[in-house]
Amino acid sequence: MRAKPFLKWAGGKTQLIGQIKEQLPNNIKTKGFTYIEPFVGGGAVLFWILEEYPNLKNAIINDINQDLTNSYLTIKHNVQDLIQILKRWEVDYHSISKNQEKKKEYYYEKRNLFNTRKSNQTTQSALFIFLNRTCFNGLYRVNRKNEFNVPIGSYETPQICNEENLLAVSKVLQKVEILNGDFSETLKYATENIIFYFDPPYKPLNETSSFNSYAKDEFDDEEQIRLKEFCEILDSQKHQWILSNSDVKGKDPKNNFFDDLYASFNILRVNARRSINANPSKRGELTELLITN
Repeated sequence: MRAKPFLKWAGGKTQLIGQIKEQLPNNIKTKGFTYIEPFVGGGAVLFWILEEYPNLKNAIINDINQDLTNSYLTIKHNVQDLIQILKRWEVDYHSISKNQEKKKEYYYEKRNLFNTRKSNQTTQSALFIFLNRTCFNGLYRVNRKNEFNVPIGSYETPQICNEENLLAVSKVLQKVEILNGDFSETLKYATENIIFYFDPPYKPLNETSSFNSYAKDEFDDEEQIRLKEFCEILDSQKHQWILSNSDVKGKDPKNNFFDDLYASFNILRVNARRSINANPSKRGELTELLITN
């Protein structure tokens, strides 16, 4: 089985892999290379790279969200114990699938336990995955106190433990270094034949569409500018990079934020679908940006 993302994640890149592939250098299959992803999120591109390119020398992933990176570490180092916990909780949750009150009680008990952050790493990772599979729309959102605050979802018997995929993910993660910190820290891992892929929290298309509260500190316009300056450093050092982001100009033709910011690089508009939105009518076709040097 090919490893695939073990989480639902806002802005997952499965649908853009074809376009991302077109931006990769032609000699990637013949030369060994290192892959660095400073905002790994759900890891759709990571898992595709790991499966598609056996000549990959190293992979380094990073995210500011420690709950997320700890889950990657748990799957890499302690997947069997994680599976046992998730299996047990799946049986428990499915056994009360018809009783909404009991399900709510079970869900919010797990959410409260998660927010204490007092469990060992394996249990904490299991709570993270459980909440992701059972919460509203698979959304990850925290408040200023770093408390997960997404309500229960309406799924009756969601799959909480995909054992086969967790084992496949654990296998491919053995060649991956997992970091937790600021994206700029990944610069020290840049050597020859590097490909960086950036999938930062997207700039919101409007005031209500912000899904970037993955950490207690928001990724605002100043952070977007700091990321562009980081890309300029990589470019000056001859490292190849690809970056995806929202196309704010598609929503507002007068909004040139990214067109101005990345004017000296290649900006490609590609069709994409947004699948996470509270309003189903707002899920649908729109353009996103793929920017490269």
